[in-house]
Amino acid sequence: MLLIRTAAGTIARLEELFKVDGAAVLRGASQLIGIWLLAWFALRLVRLAARRIELSVNDHDAIVSVREKRGQTISQLLRSAGRIAVLTIAVLLSLNVFINIGPLLGGAAVIGLAISFGAQSLVKDVIAGFFMLVEDQFALGDVIEAAGMSGVVEKITLRVVVLRDLDGTLHTIPNGEIKAVSNKTRGWSRAVVDVSIAYGEDVDRAIRVIRDEAERLSHDEEWAALLDGMPEVWGVESVNDTATVVRMVARTQPGSHWGIQREFRRRIKNRLDAEGIKTPAPKGQVKVQLEPGIAAAADQ
Repeated sequence: MLLIRTAAGTIARLEELFKVDGAAVLRGASQLIGIWLLAWFALRLVRLAARRIELSVNDHDAIVSVREKRGQTISQLLRSAGRIAVLTIAVLLSLNVFINIGPLLGGAAVIGLAISFGAQSLVKDVIAGFFMLVEDQFALGDVIEAAGMSGVVEKITLRVVVLRDLDGTLHTIPNGEIKAVSNKTRGWSRAVVDVSIAYGEDVDRAIRVIRDEAERLSHDEEWAALLDGMPEVWGVESVNDTATVVRMVARTQPGSHWGIQREFRRRIKNRLDAEGIKTPAPKGQVKVQLEPGIAAAADQ
């Protein structure tokens, strides 16, 4: 009771000081509290919906599928767009408690139209981002090349795409600047390994060894899950004056081709050494130094 009387006395003094209606102040305060409680609840619903999307596409294995990437992308976009929408509506409703925002919204529409003409690049970015998301050109976690940059997609919004390259550099690309996208991890990837054999070696024997090592890789439990079918040895890719190049290819899970390539190079190097099959000697320079008398005779 004491607290209520104290609050009532404070409100009465504020009424007298600022010449305001205390009932109107209480009514406005209660409306504001209700608006922001609803906004908090709406934000919770947005986060919950985004989380449910991520859980619905999660198949609980080590390989991130296209469906999982798509779900993560939609989840991230829902969080960012939902947060902006809820906070914007909450701010407008809060202003409406004190003033009529009808004329304000009309003026804002006119100002927004004027700004849109002056910010055509922003509108272009948003439209391009919308179509990239609708067409599912790439998703979070994909490795892409766009606008001269390449890297892993870390963030997608309607305005920008954020890539992290191999060196760890973060690239932020406006969607309107992206004319073409090369997705290196969509659907499936292909590991391509060229093995150079010394020119004088038996190429048929080398091909048999390479094919056998590729088959061993496909039966390895650690690596078999990353392969999408049996590796193939296509044969002699090129011949030059120092080496015969034999090509091995393997279809892999999206983004797994780099690891498969490194592992097969390690294996085939050890296998060729064990089989006594020589690889081309590294090119070097031979420096010949003549004795002073021989050099003089050569000059004559």
